[in-house]
Amino acid sequence: MNALQLRKKRVVKARTATVESSIYNSFNSFNFPRIITKIPFRKTLLLRMEIAPYIHISKNIAATITSFLQNNTCTKVVVLVDENTKQHCYPFIKNALPANHGLIEVKSGEGAKNLQTCTHIWSEMTEMGLDRKALLLNLGGGVIGDMGGFCAATYKRGIRFAQIPTTLLSMVDASVGGKLGVDFMGYKNHIGVFQEPLGVLIDPIFLNTLPQRELRSGFAEVLKHSLIADVNHWNEIKTKNLADFDWASIIKHSVGIKSYVTTSDPTEKGLRKILNFGHTLGHAVESFYLELPSKRLLHGEAIAVGMIVEAWLSKQLGFIAETDLNEITATFLRVYGKVTIHETDLDAIITHTLQDKKNENNVVQFALLENIGKANYEIPVNASQMKDSLQYYRGL
Repeated sequence: MNALQLRKKRVVKARTATVESSIYNSFNSFNFPRIITKIPFRKTLLLRMEIAPYIHISKNIAATITSFLQNNTCTKVVVLVDENTKQHCYPFIKNALPANHGLIEVKSGEGAKNLQTCTHIWSEMTEMGLDRKALLLNLGGGVIGDMGGFCAATYKRGIRFAQIPTTLLSMVDASVGGKLGVDFMGYKNHIGVFQEPLGVLIDPIFLNTLPQRELRSGFAEVLKHSLIADVNHWNEIKTKNLADFDWASIIKHSVGIKSYVTTSDPTEKGLRKILNFGHTLGHAVESFYLELPSKRLLHGEAIAVGMIVEAWLSKQLGFIAETDLNEITATFLRVYGKVTIHETDLDAIITHTLQDKKNENNVVQFALLENIGKANYEIPVNASQMKDSLQYYRGL
């Protein structure tokens, strides 16, 4: 048994034992109770790619929508857009929709993903007289999909909706799996529900409408899927430039992984938690900068930070080797550069993890890499370790 295997064995043993967890003891400014709890160490099974039947990937979105509407009758079709998708994406689908379809427009961006915007959407749906057999088509990125789906799932106790993702991020991640919601009190996706869409209609043509920064943001989730489930794919894509990819193939691969995981665990009771690799501290970073409009990060940019620091935690806890950490770090720095995080902001960033949805009994739980290509979940990490991981990032 080599040194790395021995470290892994020790960590597995520690995770299955009683864990004395005082998450924020290292910070005098935090006065949280000391809690003793049992946290089992969860190991994933080998994953495969499997695309659910409600997901349609094509290169003719108009024909896909026409067929979809023929197979799913409804009393009224309404399209949710923002100012960007109304201008650049709506023309691709307009002629495939019923002549009497409705249109609801909201402001773009994460800053609009809140209950106030939901009130506007619900009001418009009510004014249009939508009944429970109406259909809402969410034409946009992750914000439109998350928020539109949430509004549909709660309007009159639920009407049907379909996702038409227009960003790489929403195609490979946000539109698949039925997680819906809005931000609240500065916390990401704090209010929401699980509800599968009637359909997810994906066409890579919409990627031609994206700024390079948005495309790069979505690529973070592509890298994540490979890190947690497919080492061969990671090795294939880690050194390529965005211009080199066949996006239809990339999208199919990522959707296959996420669809298989979310179908296996629809409400995130176990396996689905591996999809949160990079997201515990990544969401904390994103939420912190959401409060600073001049420094806001796109989701993928924040998750790139999260995957570097959570790879460091994976190495510190004895899962991955230092060579793996160096490889992951170099890949994300090459694609995303480095975000300036001030030492004075670390405590505030870590505070955001208190509201992470994976937490149990005041214990912050992470999904970490066991190897490149395989992830574990329900791994407790304390505030001191989190701070050290952010210091690692700051020192790069």
